[in-house]
Amino acid sequence: MKNIVLLTGAGISAESGIKTFRDADGLWEGHDIMQVASPQGFAADPELVLDFYNQRRKQLLTVKPNKAHLAITKLQEHFNVTVITQNVDDLHERAGNKNVVHLHGELLKVRCTKNENEVLEWKKDLVLGNLSSTNKQLRPHIVWFGEEVPLLQKAAEITKTADILIIIGTSMQVYPAASLVHYANNGTPIYFIDPNPSIKQSDFDSLTIINKTAVNGLPTLVSTLIDKEL
Repeated sequence: MKNIVLLTGAGISAESGIKTFRDADGLWEGHDIMQVASPQGFAADPELVLDFYNQRRKQLLTVKPNKAHLAITKLQEHFNVTVITQNVDDLHERAGNKNVVHLHGELLKVRCTKNENEVLEWKKDLVLGNLSSTNKQLRPHIVWFGEEVPLLQKAAEITKTADILIIIGTSMQVYPAASLVHYANNGTPIYFIDPNPSIKQSDFDSLTIINKTAVNGLPTLVSTLIDKEL
C-alpha cells in the first residue's frame, strides 16, 4: 500500500470558519504576534495571552470539519496516510484522520510551564491559578515563536517515506515547516493545492499545481488517486 503524506496549513481549516487571525498588517486580533505567541509575551502579560487562546478555543468548539478533512478520511481507506499539520485545531481528528502530527501544538491541550512533558486535555478557559501536578502554572500547548518545534524531525522522517506528497492550505513560506517538502525523495509526485499558489511548476520535479481551495481541490484529487489505485 502506498504512503501518502499531506502537509496542511491554515487554508484547510479556514473553510470550516476557523479564523487565520493574522491580518494583512500582521496583527492577530489587534495584537502584535509577539505579544500573544511568544514566551516573552507570556512572561510580560500572561492574562492577555491566556485570554487570546481562550477565545480561539471557544471558537474552535463551534466549527466542524469540512469536505477537505473528510476527503482525507476517504483516502485512508486505500493508502497509508499521514497528516503533518501546522494547524492547532482538532478538525483532522474530528473528521476521522487517524495519523496526525501537530507541528505547532494543539489548542485543546495545555501543559506545565516547567515540565513540557506534562500535557493535559483542556476544553474550558485556562486562567491564572490553573496549576500542574507540581503546582506550576499551566500554559497553552502551542509552539510559540522562538521555541523549538519538537516534532519537526519526526515529520521530516515521515516525509521521506512519501510515495505521494500533497501540500494543502499552506503557503510554504513559514519555516521550519516549509522545509519539509525538501525531504521528499526526487521524483516523488507532489500536488500543491492553493487558490493563489506561491510556487511555480518549475520549482519542483513532478509537481502538479491545483489552483483551487482545499474544499474544491482535495476531494477531486482524492477521487483521482483512488481511481488510479483500483
